[in-house]
Amino acid sequence: MPSPRHPGTPAPPPNPRQLILNLLLAAGEAPLSARDLVASCALLGIRENSTRVALARLAAARRVEADGRGTWRLGPDAASLAADVATWRQAGSRLRAWRGDWVAVHVGALGRSDRVALRARERALSLLGLRELDSGFHVRPDNLAGGVSAARERLHKLGLESTAAVFLARDFDGEREQRARALWDTRALDSGYRSTTRQLERWLAQADSLDVQTAARESFLLGNAAIRQLVFDPLLPAPLVDADARSAFIDAVRRFDSAGQRIWRSLWQGARPDATPLARTTPTARRRRPENP
Repeated sequence: MPSPRHPGTPAPPPNPRQLILNLLLAAGEAPLSARDLVASCALLGIRENSTRVALARLAAARRVEADGRGTWRLGPDAASLAADVATWRQAGSRLRAWRGDWVAVHVGALGRSDRVALRARERALSLLGLRELDSGFHVRPDNLAGGVSAARERLHKLGLESTAAVFLARDFDGEREQRARALWDTRALDSGYRSTTRQLERWLAQADSLDVQTAARESFLLGNAAIRQLVFDPLLPAPLVDADARSAFIDAVRRFDSAGQRIWRSLWQGARPDATPLARTTPTARRRRPENP
């Protein structure tokens, strides 16, 4: 989660390209118009010109693509990663009991001069919660559904080179086993589960009092940080982490995301010509909880 800010200090606007990708991901299979994207980015402090430049660059990189006149959806170079990131919703169901074995990846023989390949490798290892135990040797507990074969398939899909060795490891010596279990800051993970759960619950409890534009802006900023926290969570087994606290955290993020999507759909509908513009709604109407579309 972001570090606390002074109440009077506004948060910096998010990266426009990342914001556009997040908005298209949140929209699901429904494309968004350039007008919706411009208005949504403006709500988060991004100027129209910056949004249109970001959209053009994303299109050139095949990360977004036109879907009819003036509408956009995720492109082929973003869809697969977006689909993998979206699996956070099933995070709890991806776990199985841990018997003490480790998923291991050895990348010591791979080069480091190709920066694109290196970034893809590091991203793949990070998304699966692997940490470096010895030089070029990364591990994580073997507690994910599907075991090492599923981990290998997902790593390669995320960009790990096919020549990297992915295998099951066990029977570490005592010193290496101790170091492996200490690769993650488990106290910080447990604290993060509890503090983010409280933050999301507090926001949901008072969401009815917010106008739709404020609710959309705040739900994006809080929800984006919470989802990122979950996407990069290593999903460690008990007793390394408090599994009950993580389960409550996952449930809170799911409920918050559902509320946020309803709010943003309400915002997009209200900004279109065939609906009442948000800028002209009455104060009473703005305070209502957004309805499901």
